[in-house]
Amino acid sequence: MRVTAVIPARYASTRFPGKPLADILGKPMIQWVYERTIESSRVDQVVVATDDERIFQAVKAFGGEVQMTSPDHPTGTDRLAEVAERIDTDIVVNVQGDEPLIDPRMIDLAVAPLLDDANIPMGTLMTPVGSVEEFLNPNVVKVVVDAQGFALYFSRAPIPHPRDHGQNLSAHFNELRAYKHIGLYVYRKGFLLDYPKMPSTLLEDTEKLEQLRALEHGYRIRVVETDLVAQGVDTPADLELVRSLLHAAGQG
Repeated sequence: MRVTAVIPARYASTRFPGKPLADILGKPMIQWVYERTIESSRVDQVVVATDDERIFQAVKAFGGEVQMTSPDHPTGTDRLAEVAERIDTDIVVNVQGDEPLIDPRMIDLAVAPLLDDANIPMGTLMTPVGSVEEFLNPNVVKVVVDAQGFALYFSRAPIPHPRDHGQNLSAHFNELRAYKHIGLYVYRKGFLLDYPKMPSTLLEDTEKLEQLRALEHGYRIRVVETDLVAQGVDTPADLELVRSLLHAAGQG
């Protein structure tokens, strides 16, 4: 089975324009993501997908593989599918372009179920929610799974709802075994090519969570638990934190 990791990278961003090219200890952020992704033991190929010439040239400059895509894609999944259609591969990993600290083992964990079971169309990761504040934060996406590790639902709401402990949540928080979603996705190629063509769904539009489209159309998503997490970059403050973490680790 051939596995390709695709890193969608856009220059335009409301909160942080030019983010993929932000300098981190002498290298653009997209290079950090690329180099960590290629260390995955499960990945055979890494491709950056962009609609911007500046990002295209930056990836070429450090020797990475890059493809230009349409500027009109409404989501990163659409951009991913455009590239996947051109590539001879079986499984496609969507690695976010703002994860310069991603651990390659996270990719390995997410890919493994699709390599083991040809009936799984899509996979992702989850990790335990670390605090009551995270649990209640609508910007932290929570997930609940069945006994086989397949997603039942993703939500910005605090799930599962602690009916008996709502007034004393802090004291009983660890009993919940609440999990937050990690936005790294793995797709079987055929499913990925069909995915953008599926009509958007009510829950997807309500929660603003694209992965709910798959569940609402009856597809299963395998969710692997991990303690591995990575600091993403959404704001300039996050960028400074990543620089500090890498410097402290002796990487710059």
